[in-house]
Amino acid sequence: MQSKKTVIVDYGMGNMFSVLRACANAGLDAVLTADRKEVEAADAVILPGVGAFGAAMENINRLDLAKPLKDFCASGRPLLGVCLGFQLLMTESEEFGMNRGLDVIKGVVRKFPVPNNEGAKVPQIGWNAIKQCRSWEGTVLEGLVDGEYMYFVHSFYVALDSTEAACSNTSYAGIEYTSSISRGNVFACQFHPEKSAWNGLKIYTNFKKRVTGE
Repeated sequence: MQSKKTVIVDYGMGNMFSVLRACANAGLDAVLTADRKEVEAADAVILPGVGAFGAAMENINRLDLAKPLKDFCASGRPLLGVCLGFQLLMTESEEFGMNRGLDVIKGVVRKFPVPNNEGAKVPQIGWNAIKQCRSWEGTVLEGLVDGEYMYFVHSFYVALDSTEAACSNTSYAGIEYTSSISRGNVFACQFHPEKSAWNGLKIYTNFKKRVTGE
């Protein structure tokens, strides 16, 4: 049987190699690519990223990857978005002025308010709890416990137009925000599974099951 091809989209922003290592640890064969044809032909896609939203979209548009990524999300094949990759799926971001995203999920990326009465610092860097806002059965969070801690690094958060796709919420800087979404074949999270020890590896293992059907 022909093996499934998973690609990690390398648009020049961030944590591509740590994601590649996490895939290897989960037993998922994956390759880095910036080639739109490889994205179009993939059986599964991982969209990672660290950095500024506007610069990321500039790179994605320059590489002619926007349409292939949107088409892939509509194809029914598994897609995993991580951190900035999660935010890029939204309609727009207010980071350094308004910037259009891929508009796969209706929502806006907003900055955490500062200062605040919790004494929280921005960016949020460190461990925080993810809380169920619906059942995790059948999502890549399946097998994890409500309130599990994941590792976050971000100054901006996702505000969904509708909470229908929301999978988990997290509280920081006086804001309860969506920290992951699951809609059909698309799962995306604000936290870094590849930096979240066993809990994060479980997410990559669950994603592998989606890809391979095992």
